[in-house]
Amino acid sequence: MAINIENVVGQFKIEGTFSEANIFGDGLINTTYKVKTAEDNQANYLLQIINHHIFKNVPELTKNIQRVTDHLREKLNAIPGSDLERQVLTPIDTLDGSGFVLDQDGNYWRMFLFIENARSYNQLSNANQAYVGGKAFGQFQSRLADLPGEPLYPVLPDFHNTEMRILNFIERVKQNPVGRLESVQEEVDFLMERSEEFKKVVQMGREGIIPERIVHQDTKFNNVLLDEKDDILCVIDLDTVMPGFVCYDIGDAIRNGANTGLEDDRDLDNVSMNIELFEGFIKGFLEETKEVLTPAEINTLAFGAKLLTYEQAVRFLDDYIDGDNYYKVNAPDHNLVRTRAQIKLLKSMEEQFDQMEAIVKKYAAN
Repeated sequence: MAINIENVVGQFKIEGTFSEANIFGDGLINTTYKVKTAEDNQANYLLQIINHHIFKNVPELTKNIQRVTDHLREKLNAIPGSDLERQVLTPIDTLDGSGFVLDQDGNYWRMFLFIENARSYNQLSNANQAYVGGKAFGQFQSRLADLPGEPLYPVLPDFHNTEMRILNFIERVKQNPVGRLESVQEEVDFLMERSEEFKKVVQMGREGIIPERIVHQDTKFNNVLLDEKDDILCVIDLDTVMPGFVCYDIGDAIRNGANTGLEDDRDLDNVSMNIELFEGFIKGFLEETKEVLTPAEINTLAFGAKLLTYEQAVRFLDDYIDGDNYYKVNAPDHNLVRTRAQIKLLKSMEEQFDQMEAIVKKYAAN
Protein backbone atom coordinates (compact mmCIF):
# COMPACT_ATOMS: atom_id res chain seq x y z
CA MET A 1 0.00 0.00 0.00
CA ALA A 2 1.31 3.48 -0.88
CA ILE A 3 2.49 5.45 2.12
CA ASN A 4 0.52 8.61 2.87
CA ILE A 5 3.29 10.62 4.48
CA GLU A 6 1.11 13.67 5.03
CA ASN A 7 -1.23 11.52 7.11
CA VAL A 8 1.70 10.24 9.18
CA VAL A 9 3.07 13.76 9.68
CA GLY A 10 -0.36 14.90 10.86
CA GLN A 11 -0.06 12.59 13.87
CA PHE A 12 2.98 14.49 15.19
CA LYS A 13 2.93 17.79 17.08
CA ILE A 14 4.59 19.87 14.38
CA GLU A 15 4.47 23.62 13.93
CA GLY A 16 3.57 24.78 10.46
CA THR A 17 1.78 23.14 7.53
CA PHE A 18 3.01 20.07 5.67
CA SER A 19 4.37 20.95 2.23
CA GLU A 20 6.44 18.01 0.94
CA ALA A 21 8.59 15.05 1.99
CA ASN A 22 11.65 13.72 0.17
CA ILE A 23 14.00 10.81 0.83
CA PHE A 24 17.00 12.10 2.81
CA GLY A 25 20.47 10.61 3.31
CA ASP A 26 21.72 7.11 2.63
CA GLY A 27 21.21 5.31 5.95
CA LEU A 28 21.18 1.53 5.70
CA ILE A 29 18.94 0.77 8.69
CA ASN A 30 16.11 3.34 8.81
CA THR A 31 14.34 5.01 5.86
CA THR A 32 14.50 8.79 6.34
CA TYR A 33 12.56 11.71 4.85
CA LYS A 34 13.07 15.45 5.11
CA VAL A 35 9.67 17.04 5.72
CA LYS A 36 9.33 20.65 4.58
CA THR A 37 6.73 23.02 5.95
CA ALA A 38 4.96 25.60 3.82
CA GLU A 39 5.79 28.58 6.02
CA ASP A 40 9.17 30.34 5.77
CA ASN A 41 9.24 31.00 9.51
CA GLN A 42 8.61 27.39 10.59
CA ALA A 43 11.08 24.57 11.09
CA ASN A 44 11.53 21.54 8.87
CA TYR A 45 11.54 17.99 10.22
CA LEU A 46 13.21 14.61 9.85
CA LEU A 47 10.77 11.71 9.57
CA GLN A 48 11.99 8.11 9.88
CA ILE A 49 10.62 4.62 9.51
CA ILE A 50 12.24 2.65 12.33
CA ASN A 51 13.56 -0.75 11.29
CA HIS A 52 11.58 -2.80 13.81
CA HIS A 53 13.11 -6.03 12.52
CA ILE A 54 16.39 -4.88 14.09
CA PHE A 55 14.99 -2.69 16.89
CA LYS A 56 12.22 -4.95 18.09
CA ASN A 57 11.06 -2.94 21.12
CA VAL A 58 10.15 0.45 19.66
CA PRO A 59 8.53 1.85 22.85
CA GLU A 60 11.72 1.19 24.86
CA LEU A 61 13.91 2.52 22.04
CA THR A 62 11.80 5.69 21.97
CA LYS A 63 12.06 6.05 25.74
CA ASN A 64 15.87 5.65 25.61
CA ILE A 65 16.26 8.41 23.03
CA GLN A 66 13.91 10.72 24.92
CA ARG A 67 15.83 10.26 28.18
CA VAL A 68 19.20 10.78 26.49
CA THR A 69 18.17 13.90 24.56
CA ASP A 70 16.38 15.40 27.59
CA HIS A 71 19.52 14.99 29.70
CA LEU A 72 21.81 16.40 27.00
CA ARG A 73 19.48 19.38 26.60
CA GLU A 74 19.57 19.98 30.36
CA LYS A 75 23.39 19.94 30.26
CA LEU A 76 23.50 22.33 27.30
CA ASN A 77 21.03 24.66 28.98
CA ALA A 78 23.64 25.30 31.66
CA ILE A 79 26.25 26.33 29.06
CA PRO A 80 25.88 29.99 27.97
CA GLY A 81 25.38 30.44 24.24
CA SER A 82 24.16 26.90 23.55
CA ASP A 83 21.82 26.42 20.59
CA LEU A 84 19.33 23.86 21.87
CA GLU A 85 17.77 23.34 18.44
CA ARG A 86 21.08 22.41 16.79
CA GLN A 87 23.36 20.97 19.50
CA VAL A 88 21.11 18.08 20.47
CA LEU A 89 18.51 16.04 18.60
CA THR A 90 14.94 17.15 19.36
CA PRO A 91 12.37 14.32 19.20
CA ILE A 92 8.89 15.51 18.20
CA ASP A 93 6.10 13.97 20.23
CA THR A 94 2.95 12.45 18.76
CA LEU A 95 -0.59 13.63 19.44
CA ASP A 96 -1.18 10.50 21.55
CA GLY A 97 2.03 11.06 23.57
CA SER A 98 3.69 7.77 22.59
CA GLY A 99 6.49 9.37 20.57
CA PHE A 100 5.95 7.10 17.56
CA VAL A 101 3.25 6.31 14.99
CA LEU A 102 2.29 2.76 14.01
CA ASP A 103 0.67 2.79 10.57
CA GLN A 104 -1.73 0.25 9.06
CA ASP A 105 1.13 -1.53 7.26
CA GLY A 106 2.97 -2.17 10.52
CA ASN A 107 5.59 0.56 10.03
CA TYR A 108 6.82 2.52 13.05
CA TRP A 109 7.50 6.22 12.45
CA ARG A 110 9.29 8.86 14.50
CA MET A 111 10.21 12.48 13.97
CA PHE A 112 12.99 14.90 14.91
CA LEU A 113 13.50 18.60 14.34
CA PHE A 114 15.65 19.00 11.20
CA ILE A 115 19.04 20.53 11.96
CA GLU A 116 19.74 23.06 9.20
CA ASN A 117 23.15 23.89 7.70
CA ALA A 118 24.84 20.82 9.17
CA ARG A 119 27.26 18.40 7.56
CA SER A 120 29.31 15.32 8.36
CA TYR A 121 32.27 13.44 6.92
CA ASN A 122 32.20 9.82 5.80
CA GLN A 123 36.00 9.62 5.65
CA LEU A 124 38.66 11.32 7.76
CA SER A 125 41.42 13.12 5.88
CA ASN A 126 43.53 14.51 8.73
CA ALA A 127 44.24 14.30 12.45
CA ASN A 128 42.28 17.47 13.22
CA GLN A 129 39.08 15.91 11.88
CA ALA A 130 39.78 12.87 14.07
CA TYR A 131 40.32 15.20 17.03
CA VAL A 132 36.95 16.87 16.44
CA GLY A 133 35.26 13.46 16.20
CA GLY A 134 36.92 12.29 19.40
CA LYS A 135 35.89 15.48 21.17
CA ALA A 136 32.28 15.09 20.01
CA PHE A 137 31.98 11.51 21.26
CA GLY A 138 33.87 12.48 24.43
CA GLN A 139 31.36 15.26 25.15
CA PHE A 140 28.54 12.81 24.54
CA GLN A 141 30.09 10.33 26.97
CA SER A 142 30.87 12.82 29.73
CA ARG A 143 27.50 14.60 29.58
CA LEU A 144 25.62 11.31 29.95
CA ALA A 145 27.81 10.01 32.79
CA ASP A 146 25.32 11.20 35.41
CA LEU A 147 22.04 10.30 33.66
CA PRO A 148 19.64 9.63 36.55
CA GLY A 149 17.28 6.69 36.91
CA GLU A 150 17.43 3.09 35.78
CA PRO A 151 19.93 1.91 33.15
CA LEU A 152 18.85 2.43 29.56
CA TYR A 153 17.05 -0.46 27.91
CA PRO A 154 19.46 -2.79 26.02
CA VAL A 155 17.89 -2.43 22.56
CA LEU A 156 20.38 -4.92 21.08
CA PRO A 157 21.29 -7.36 23.88
CA ASP A 158 24.90 -8.63 23.78
CA PHE A 159 25.67 -6.35 20.83
CA HIS A 160 29.40 -6.22 21.66
CA ASN A 161 29.58 -9.30 23.86
CA THR A 162 32.73 -10.63 22.22
CA GLU A 163 32.85 -13.60 24.57
CA MET A 164 29.43 -14.75 23.35
CA ARG A 165 30.33 -14.10 19.70
CA ILE A 166 33.45 -16.27 20.09
CA LEU A 167 31.40 -19.12 21.57
CA ASN A 168 28.92 -18.85 18.68
CA PHE A 169 31.83 -18.83 16.24
CA ILE A 170 33.29 -22.01 17.75
CA GLU A 171 29.93 -23.75 17.29
CA ARG A 172 29.69 -22.54 13.68
CA VAL A 173 33.15 -23.91 12.94
CA LYS A 174 32.17 -27.28 14.42
CA GLN A 175 28.99 -27.40 12.32
CA ASN A 176 30.60 -26.17 9.06
CA PRO A 177 27.08 -25.89 7.58
CA VAL A 178 27.96 -25.21 3.92
CA GLY A 179 31.37 -26.87 3.69
CA ARG A 180 33.51 -23.72 3.54
CA LEU A 181 35.72 -24.43 6.55
CA GLU A 182 38.62 -26.06 4.73
CA SER A 183 39.24 -22.95 2.63
CA VAL A 184 39.42 -20.61 5.66
CA GLN A 185 41.35 -22.67 8.19
CA GLU A 186 44.19 -20.13 8.31
CA GLU A 187 41.76 -17.33 9.24
CA VAL A 188 39.99 -19.52 11.80
CA ASP A 189 43.32 -20.40 13.42
CA PHE A 190 44.36 -16.73 13.57
CA LEU A 191 41.15 -15.75 15.35
CA MET A 192 41.07 -18.73 17.69
CA GLU A 193 44.68 -18.12 18.81
CA ARG A 194 43.50 -14.76 20.16
CA SER A 195 40.14 -15.82 21.58
CA GLU A 196 41.09 -15.71 25.28
CA GLU A 197 42.67 -12.27 24.95
CA PHE A 198 39.51 -10.79 23.47
CA LYS A 199 37.17 -12.16 26.12
CA LYS A 200 38.79 -10.05 28.80
CA VAL A 201 36.74 -6.82 28.56
CA VAL A 202 33.47 -8.68 29.17
CA GLN A 203 35.17 -10.56 32.01
CA MET A 204 36.46 -7.30 33.54
CA GLY A 205 32.93 -5.93 33.47
CA ARG A 206 31.54 -9.06 35.09
CA GLU A 207 34.15 -8.79 37.86
CA GLY A 208 33.38 -5.10 38.46
CA ILE A 209 36.83 -3.91 37.35
CA ILE A 210 35.28 -1.56 34.78
CA PRO A 211 31.79 -0.02 35.00
CA GLU A 212 29.05 -0.17 32.42
CA ARG A 213 28.26 3.28 31.05
CA ILE A 214 25.93 4.78 28.49
CA VAL A 215 27.80 4.31 25.23
CA HIS A 216 26.87 5.23 21.67
CA GLN A 217 27.93 1.90 20.09
CA ASP A 218 27.97 3.22 16.50
CA THR A 219 30.75 5.81 16.53
CA LYS A 220 31.22 6.29 12.80
CA PHE A 221 32.41 9.80 12.03
CA ASN A 222 29.37 10.53 9.87
CA ASN A 223 27.35 10.37 13.09
CA VAL A 224 28.92 13.67 14.18
CA LEU A 225 27.14 16.75 12.81
CA LEU A 226 29.28 19.84 12.24
CA ASP A 227 28.33 23.43 11.47
CA GLU A 228 29.52 25.63 8.61
CA LYS A 229 32.87 26.21 10.37
CA ASP A 230 33.35 22.49 11.12
CA ASP A 231 32.63 23.07 14.81
CA ILE A 232 30.75 20.33 16.66
CA LEU A 233 26.97 20.50 16.67
CA CYS A 234 25.88 17.11 18.01
CA VAL A 235 26.13 13.34 17.85
CA ILE A 236 23.28 11.65 15.96
CA ASP A 237 21.97 8.13 15.27
CA LEU A 238 21.08 7.32 18.86
CA ASP A 239 19.34 3.98 18.25
CA THR A 240 22.19 1.91 19.70
CA VAL A 241 22.80 4.11 22.75
CA MET A 242 22.61 1.68 25.68
CA PRO A 243 24.74 0.24 28.48
CA GLY A 244 28.20 -0.96 27.51
CA PHE A 245 31.90 -0.34 28.08
CA VAL A 246 33.56 2.88 26.99
CA CYS A 247 36.28 1.11 25.00
CA TYR A 248 33.57 -0.03 22.55
CA ASP A 249 33.11 3.54 21.33
CA ILE A 250 36.85 4.09 20.91
CA GLY A 251 37.16 0.77 19.13
CA ASP A 252 34.38 1.30 16.63
CA ALA A 253 35.56 4.83 15.82
CA ILE A 254 39.13 3.72 15.15
CA ARG A 255 38.13 0.57 13.25
CA ASN A 256 35.95 2.67 10.95
CA GLY A 257 37.82 5.95 10.82
CA ALA A 258 41.55 5.19 11.05
CA ASN A 259 41.64 2.39 8.47
CA THR A 260 43.74 3.46 5.48
CA GLY A 261 41.83 1.01 3.27
CA LEU A 262 38.25 -0.13 2.82
CA GLU A 263 36.33 -2.50 5.05
CA ASP A 264 36.14 -4.89 2.09
CA ASP A 265 39.46 -4.03 0.42
CA ARG A 266 40.73 -6.83 -1.81
CA ASP A 267 44.19 -5.26 -1.86
CA LEU A 268 45.44 -5.84 1.68
CA ASP A 269 48.44 -3.58 1.05
CA ASN A 270 45.95 -0.70 1.33
CA VAL A 271 44.85 -1.70 4.84
CA SER A 272 46.53 -0.44 8.01
CA MET A 273 45.73 1.73 11.01
CA ASN A 274 46.74 5.38 10.67
CA ILE A 275 48.39 6.18 14.01
CA GLU A 276 48.00 9.95 13.49
CA LEU A 277 44.22 9.59 13.20
CA PHE A 278 44.25 7.38 16.30
CA GLU A 279 46.17 10.04 18.21
CA GLY A 280 43.85 12.83 17.06
CA PHE A 281 40.77 10.92 18.19
CA ILE A 282 42.27 9.95 21.57
CA LYS A 283 43.39 13.53 22.24
CA GLY A 284 39.89 14.91 21.63
CA PHE A 285 38.12 12.10 23.47
CA LEU A 286 40.27 12.28 26.61
CA GLU A 287 40.09 16.08 26.77
CA GLU A 288 36.39 15.58 27.48
CA THR A 289 36.43 12.34 29.51
CA LYS A 290 39.65 11.91 31.50
CA GLU A 291 38.04 13.39 34.62
CA VAL A 292 35.07 11.02 34.27
CA LEU A 293 36.69 7.69 33.38
CA THR A 294 38.37 5.41 35.89
CA PRO A 295 42.06 4.45 35.47
CA ALA A 296 40.97 0.88 34.65
CA GLU A 297 38.71 2.17 31.85
CA ILE A 298 41.46 4.38 30.43
CA ASN A 299 43.70 1.31 30.32
CA THR A 300 41.18 -0.40 27.99
CA LEU A 301 40.93 2.39 25.41
CA ALA A 302 43.75 1.36 23.07
CA PHE A 303 42.72 -2.27 23.46
CA GLY A 304 39.20 -1.29 22.38
CA ALA A 305 40.45 -0.63 18.84
CA LYS A 306 41.85 -4.16 18.62
CA LEU A 307 38.76 -5.62 20.31
CA LEU A 308 36.19 -4.19 17.89
CA THR A 309 38.33 -5.07 14.87
CA TYR A 310 38.74 -8.64 16.12
CA GLU A 311 35.02 -8.91 16.86
CA GLN A 312 34.11 -7.71 13.38
CA ALA A 313 36.50 -10.22 11.81
CA VAL A 314 34.81 -12.98 13.82
CA ARG A 315 31.37 -11.81 12.71
CA PHE A 316 32.31 -11.66 9.02
CA LEU A 317 33.98 -15.09 9.08
CA ASP A 318 31.12 -16.61 11.09
CA ASP A 319 28.71 -15.41 8.41
CA TYR A 320 30.93 -16.69 5.60
CA ILE A 321 31.13 -20.16 7.17
CA ASP A 322 27.34 -20.07 7.66
CA GLY A 323 26.66 -19.31 3.99
CA ASP A 324 26.23 -15.50 4.09
CA ASN A 325 22.91 -15.26 5.91
CA TYR A 326 23.42 -12.01 7.84
CA TYR A 327 25.47 -9.44 5.91
CA LYS A 328 24.55 -8.39 2.41
CA VAL A 329 27.16 -9.61 -0.07
CA ASN A 330 27.94 -8.61 -3.65
CA ALA A 331 30.21 -11.59 -4.42
CA PRO A 332 30.45 -15.20 -3.17
CA ASP A 333 33.65 -14.40 -1.24
CA HIS A 334 32.60 -10.94 0.00
CA ASN A 335 32.48 -11.90 3.68
CA LEU A 336 35.85 -13.63 3.37
CA VAL A 337 37.34 -10.51 1.77
CA ARG A 338 35.93 -8.48 4.65
CA THR A 339 37.38 -10.94 7.17
CA ARG A 340 40.85 -10.73 5.65
CA ALA A 341 40.74 -6.93 5.61
CA GLN A 342 39.80 -6.86 9.31
CA ILE A 343 42.56 -9.34 10.14
CA LYS A 344 45.09 -7.16 8.28
CA LEU A 345 43.84 -4.09 10.18
CA LEU A 346 44.14 -5.99 13.47
CA LYS A 347 47.71 -7.02 12.62
CA SER A 348 48.54 -3.36 11.97
CA MET A 349 47.13 -2.43 15.38
CA GLU A 350 49.09 -5.22 17.04
CA GLU A 351 52.31 -3.91 15.48
CA GLN A 352 51.58 -0.37 16.75
CA PHE A 353 49.99 -1.30 20.06
CA ASP A 354 52.82 -0.08 22.32
CA GLN A 355 52.63 3.29 20.59
CA MET A 356 48.83 3.33 20.92
CA GLU A 357 49.05 2.70 24.67
CA ALA A 358 51.70 5.41 25.03
CA ILE A 359 49.39 7.89 23.25
CA VAL A 360 46.53 7.09 25.65
CA LYS A 361 48.81 7.55 28.68
CA LYS A 362 50.11 10.85 27.30
CA TYR A 363 46.68 12.44 26.91
CA ALA A 364 45.27 10.91 30.09
CA ALA A 365 48.07 12.63 32.01
CA ASN A 366 47.89 16.04 30.28
